[in-house]
Amino acid sequence: MIDFRGICKSFAGKDILKDVTFRVNPGERVGVVGPNGAGKSTLFAILTGELSPDSGTVAVPRDHRIGVMRQYIDHSELPRKLLEFTADAIPELKTGAAELKRIESDMAENRIPDEELERVLRRHGELQTMIEHLGAYHLDVEAARALSSLGFGEEDFDRPLSSFSGGWQMRAALARVLISRPDTLLLDEPSNYLDVPAVEWLCRFLESFAGTLVLISHDRFLLRKLANIIVEINQGTATRYPGSYDFYCREREQRSHALEAAKRNSDREKERLGRLIDRFRSKSTKAAAAKSWQKKLDAMEDITLPDELNYKGVIRFPAPPAAGVEAVRLEHVTFGYDRDHLLFEGLDLTVNTGDKLGIIGYNGRGKTTLMKLMAGKLTPLSGRVVPGHHAVIGYQAQEFSELLPAEMSVYDAVREALPGGASTANLMNVLGSFGFSGNDAEKRCGILSGGERIRLQFARIFVNPPNFLLLDEPTTHLDLAARELLQQALCDFPGTVCLVSHDIEFVRNAATSILALESGGVKRYFGNYDYYLEKSGILNRIAPVSAPVRPDGGTVQESARQRRQERARARQAIQGELRKCARTVEEIEKRCNELTDRKTFLVAKLSSGTKVDFAALKRELAEVEKQLEQCEKDWERSAMELEALRLENDRINSN
Repeated sequence: MIDFRGICKSFAGKDILKDVTFRVNPGERVGVVGPNGAGKSTLFAILTGELSPDSGTVAVPRDHRIGVMRQYIDHSELPRKLLEFTADAIPELKTGAAELKRIESDMAENRIPDEELERVLRRHGELQTMIEHLGAYHLDVEAARALSSLGFGEEDFDRPLSSFSGGWQMRAALARVLISRPDTLLLDEPSNYLDVPAVEWLCRFLESFAGTLVLISHDRFLLRKLANIIVEINQGTATRYPGSYDFYCREREQRSHALEAAKRNSDREKERLGRLIDRFRSKSTKAAAAKSWQKKLDAMEDITLPDELNYKGVIRFPAPPAAGVEAVRLEHVTFGYDRDHLLFEGLDLTVNTGDKLGIIGYNGRGKTTLMKLMAGKLTPLSGRVVPGHHAVIGYQAQEFSELLPAEMSVYDAVREALPGGASTANLMNVLGSFGFSGNDAEKRCGILSGGERIRLQFARIFVNPPNFLLLDEPTTHLDLAARELLQQALCDFPGTVCLVSHDIEFVRNAATSILALESGGVKRYFGNYDYYLEKSGILNRIAPVSAPVRPDGGTVQESARQRRQERARARQAIQGELRKCARTVEEIEKRCNELTDRKTFLVAKLSSGTKVDFAALKRELAEVEKQLEQCEKDWERSAMELEALRLENDRINSN
């Protein structure tokens, strides 16, 4: 178990954590929630030893391994190749292998005194056991599998980490920590850089994770799926809720109501005692009573209500102007940033007025590009994008918050978005609708939180009310309360919405149809996210009920029969390679076992204390170790080839 005992931490005189005490038991799945800036990440940093508490202790079991998903990657790691960086997931392996090599070198050169030999050999055995237990010989295969599941292609494995964007670098860091075999896994907002398919994969992976999980997240989908304990960090304290996220929401509301009632009663009692003391303090006959009342008043503790989980206001979208039947129509659109690598080819798509369309797919498939095409920010290479009649577009770009001048005020940022010659009379009402009333309108953009920047973008959009909203990752940096408010506002909005978001719960509740950008093209699902999951999983298994004619004169049934024949030929070809590779792996394993047995025998002989030819045995041991090292490299290479063949075989069988 991990015990936090009386943890206190302050920065620049401000108390962040005050007497935080709670326990994480083995096997628990703990969701850590709380307002932005409440100290959740600080708590993680104290647990990992990056920060020291001002007072209090964290008790962690001996030899307990903690894996942590950090929000940054050290610059020294950036030149490394992607697969190499990801597979280097267990620090103990590097130090253990170095120590093992040093011991073996000392033994081969006869540099170990006889009286130390037994201790050194024992340490040699411990290191070998540790390296094998941590799975050193399988990490490359596991790293490749994790990277593929998170959207990387095999051609990316040899690219340097520096060649990827920040979001893809964080995916690599996530893959690295997931394969590190920790006893406790710490994840700080892991879904921030993931698209919807990768979040689904991450959730399935974590559901099968056997260790303890501690997760900081604003993603309700992950919290609902994974957490069976919720710890809320609020006003410097930690409150543990022994149940799911939904249990936490209900229990927190009940506790909040009870605490508010207790505070009202306490305040009334304090006010009553204060009036009595003021009234009778100067009367000699009541002096003793006044003194008693004062003692009672001094003994009463102040009741502090916890902060709300952040922004509690409303998000009000102004009524959209009237529009035609269609919001936008794409006719035979072809687009790519490089003509040799097209994202869309001959795409036909109609978005009708009133649609709430969620666009999903792996990063790099063109979600943001499609939004920019519909918004008129990009021009197709061929085909055309036709805006609907009286369509007024409100486009929220993913990179908006990075483009705000730090010194510009909120008021000026919204005024800048006004159409030319428009009046500023209604500007403060628009700002108030998005939580910037009074002095908040004078805030500088440089000090705004992530959630405030998103609300500012909406204020800029709705200063000229649109009827067609295009939202690219609107939930990034929003806390739980703000996500729910935005979700409700979009559901109530009578206009048209197209959105891209990695928050599955947000997509599930805000979108009524799904546009999936898949490897085979773009497919529309006329139902919500759950409908998409159901249909996308069974479409390939539905047999055609008739044999419609194809343009070439053949039938769909003939085409299906041809595909089955092609799959059968591919299966037959790969089965031979699979058997051959499996035999190679088996033979190498057998050779490795023989060398390991011989090495064990030689080590035992050297440490037996009997009269032996030490020089000859050490020479043979050095040769055996050299052969074993090469044998293990051969096994690793062959095992990776076998795994790749199995994955290809699974792909062929699933088509």
